[in-house]
Amino acid sequence: MRVKDYREIKVWQRSHLLTLELYRLTKRFPKEELFGLTGQIRRAASSIPANIAEGCGRDGDAELKRFMTIALGSACELDYFVLLAGELDYIGSADAAKLSTEILEIRRMLGSFIQKLKA
Repeated sequence: MRVKDYREIKVWQRSHLLTLELYRLTKRFPKEELFGLTGQIRRAASSIPANIAEGCGRDGDAELKRFMTIALGSACELDYFVLLAGELDYIGSADAAKLSTEILEIRRMLGSFIQKLKA
């Protein structure tokens, strides 16, 4: 399964939009969190589409699978950070629930993509 342009992959598109949304939301976090939770959320979120893009630039399905798996790990990490931000009241409960649902869907999409690469 050779993918030439990562921008054509639905899970990349959704994870990129999620990253943009999280950058917007974290602008409202307390300033003392800039190098804490704000940075961690932004790094984990941007790691998902970045690893998908990097995997598409590598040679072969094994490398693509490896980077998709790294993206999946970042999505799991992000899920926790969103939970934490919600419990700290940095993100409203409705936003946190919406974000968690989107992260879960991205995780499912990545898992499905990885399974196809294993086949």
